[in-house]
Amino acid sequence: MFSRAQLLYIARTTPDDLVDIIMTHQQQIQILIQRVAQLEEQINKNSRNSSKPPSTDGLKKSVPKTKSLRKRSGKKPGGQKGHKGHNLKKVEKPDHVIPLPVTSCSCNADLVNVAVSKYDCRQVFELPEPKLEVTEYQSETKICPQCGQSVKALFPEGVNAPVQYGPRFRGMLVYMQNQHFIPADRLSRLVSDLYGIPVSVATIILKASSRSYNNLAHFEESLINALTDSEVLHVDESGIRTAEKLHWLHSASTELLTFYGVHEKRGTIAMDHFNILPNFQGRLIHDFWKPYFNYSCEHGLCNPHLLRELTFLFEQQDQIWAKKMFDLLLKMNNFVREQSKQLSPELKDPWLKQFHEIMSEGWEANPLPPKPKKKKRGRQAKTKSQNLLTRFGDFEDSILAFLHDINVPFSNNLAEQDIRMIKVRLKISGCFRSIQGAEHFARIRSYLSTARKQGHNVLDSITSAIKGNPFQPITFL
Repeated sequence: MFSRAQLLYIARTTPDDLVDIIMTHQQQIQILIQRVAQLEEQINKNSRNSSKPPSTDGLKKSVPKTKSLRKRSGKKPGGQKGHKGHNLKKVEKPDHVIPLPVTSCSCNADLVNVAVSKYDCRQVFELPEPKLEVTEYQSETKICPQCGQSVKALFPEGVNAPVQYGPRFRGMLVYMQNQHFIPADRLSRLVSDLYGIPVSVATIILKASSRSYNNLAHFEESLINALTDSEVLHVDESGIRTAEKLHWLHSASTELLTFYGVHEKRGTIAMDHFNILPNFQGRLIHDFWKPYFNYSCEHGLCNPHLLRELTFLFEQQDQIWAKKMFDLLLKMNNFVREQSKQLSPELKDPWLKQFHEIMSEGWEANPLPPKPKKKKRGRQAKTKSQNLLTRFGDFEDSILAFLHDINVPFSNNLAEQDIRMIKVRLKISGCFRSIQGAEHFARIRSYLSTARKQGHNVLDSITSAIKGNPFQPITFL
């Protein structure tokens, strides 16, 4: 830093040097201003205006509450008229009946031998004491009187040990671990508390999961084929910590099907490995993860991701065009949802005209700088507004896919909901200890999620898988 006296001396003696000092400081100030702006943008990003998860918002009061993008239905809160509800109802044949006799009246009359005129019944629903039923198979052994040979009856298939657990009990262990994310150690203690029997983590819980995984191999093949043939497919991916290393959980889903797969890569190598997207020819719904565009199918982008980016631009950078585009996309979606058939060009053209007009306003407010005379290495840097405008222009058909085809969803919420449950699993247990454990969980969870979507009883479904007879996925109900 120069003192005032030094600057005055330089100004009187060598003014050119003073100009150089001022120019250098101006450049440094400009760099610092840009850096401050970048840091302020990072600080101002939250789950409302970016792809950051809500867990990163913390407990700061300065973070605005997330606002739902749904329109008000106009209905009153609570159950609607005609809604049947799910209240507890009496059963026709209770398991136990306890009579409550009347022996006398308040006037001291004896009522023991008086006939009952009517009953006022009240039923109490209660859990029976947890107890495992033990079935003993007694295999007869006989000596043949003709040849003298010892003949023994065969045990049923699956009854292989002197003492063992049945398929429904083992199915319950797999169900509790993979559907409700109870860790193996806690599940062992739970069984001990409920049934009073010790359950080894290694020999029972892990073996039950391994058996389910092996028996679901054919189910997974059928699932992959069904997803490949689907018309609209939602995909997403999320990082998971496995064996002290970052891996990626990939999901592909429809309204009736869910696939999970674990791979050490996030991009095309992993997607090709699962063999769903290379042969998919329908509409692929995803966020703006570039490797998805390597596939030749039609694409649809998740618009809520774009809405959050637009929110950041008009709230933090006062971009008027961003607010107009935000409102237009929501109005466009509400209009499409009210339609029962595909939109004609006459219905689509006004919306497309507004879309292009807002794009033009955006570029007028954020023009690209002129190309430098001297060609520099690398791409010319763009602002966030320019990057988003470029994306709207280059991927217009994918962003407005819901307008051109009313069967295409506005968002990728289906895939994000399927991924979200895996994040719950990781919050509880932290990580997968081995790649094998992660792969077992992914296949079993694919089966359980698909069973739930298709209306199957999840516990019965996993019991069937333990027995080696899992249900096969269907693509429509």
